[in-house]
Amino acid sequence: MAIELHDVTKTYADSDYPVLSDINMTVNDGEFFVIVGPSGCGKSTLLRMIAGLISISSGKLIINDQLANEMPPKDRKLSMVFQSYALYPFMSVFENVAFGLKSRKIDKQEINNRVKEALSLVDLQTLADRKPRSLSGGQRQRVALARAIASDASFCLMDEPLSNLDAQLRAKMRMELKVLQRKLGLTVIYVTHDQVEAMTMADCVLVLQNHKVQQLDTPLNIYQHPKNEFVASFFGTPQINLLGADYGHHELVVNGSFRVPIAYPLKSGQYTIGIRPNEVEVTVNDRNANARVTEVSYLGNETVILADLLESADELRLVLRNQIDVKNADFINVKTVNQFFVFDQNGGLITTAGAKEEVTADAATIA
Repeated sequence: MAIELHDVTKTYADSDYPVLSDINMTVNDGEFFVIVGPSGCGKSTLLRMIAGLISISSGKLIINDQLANEMPPKDRKLSMVFQSYALYPFMSVFENVAFGLKSRKIDKQEINNRVKEALSLVDLQTLADRKPRSLSGGQRQRVALARAIASDASFCLMDEPLSNLDAQLRAKMRMELKVLQRKLGLTVIYVTHDQVEAMTMADCVLVLQNHKVQQLDTPLNIYQHPKNEFVASFFGTPQINLLGADYGHHELVVNGSFRVPIAYPLKSGQYTIGIRPNEVEVTVNDRNANARVTEVSYLGNETVILADLLESADELRLVLRNQIDVKNADFINVKTVNQFFVFDQNGGLITTAGAKEEVTADAATIA
């Protein structure tokens, strides 16, 4: 185990409320660990506490089996890659990568070897003499990564390093970072607000909200088994459909019209159903239409539909893995055909159900 946090809390002197509360997590050697959450949830504060840039109010930080609460940042063997790249504009690529090594008074030949190797790993060896102003955003980010590699640190901390890049370059850099991390066996702690980065890059994801850990798990488990409504709505694009429903007679009913059979025994009362936009089946101009289309977006290999339930004000987000002939104001019939979630009134997950598990119907349908 490389890094452990036990009941770590951060409260600033001028506040009665913690910025982070009772954080527990373990980052294993060679793991790509992602901390994700919305703005203001405390994810960058958590990263800076691990780096030693912000003090810990209570709890324990363990780095390689040593208590590190008071350990100076320079002794933690960490490197950091920031959103802003933090490159010196008057230095060449080579000099930027070498700067930290020179300040540590490392042998000149070793510096030369480390920098050349790091630049080769990020495919920048031919740009060693260039200044940052002549590089693209992706190249600048690779310089910052090369600097972290050359430092020979045990852990690499990354604070939203791709947020300044355009969408296409961001997707490319996600793949490059993951491939490089695996190749080098780096232990990475990566902070982002982007659920796509978390899902595509992480071995393990910690979800933060309201200063607390909401869930700690693999990307797949977080998507398939979210612990609460927040996690379910944070992961997935478009967002999950969350619909208030009443339970009775082995079915959940939304405003008397949307009926979802469920085998799991529930007490009579109010619940929330969570249905992923892609876990549905849609037919157009069906005589049993239960929704009306308000917007259609064709995205090449899929169709995204916004629709309103006929008997309520609830909006549905639907994603179909094909192109269908549908337009605004069309009436459609919607069925849930796969997985859905049931949450209690506090937003906690009660059960993950699926059409194949139901005893009352082959598919959860809208009456």
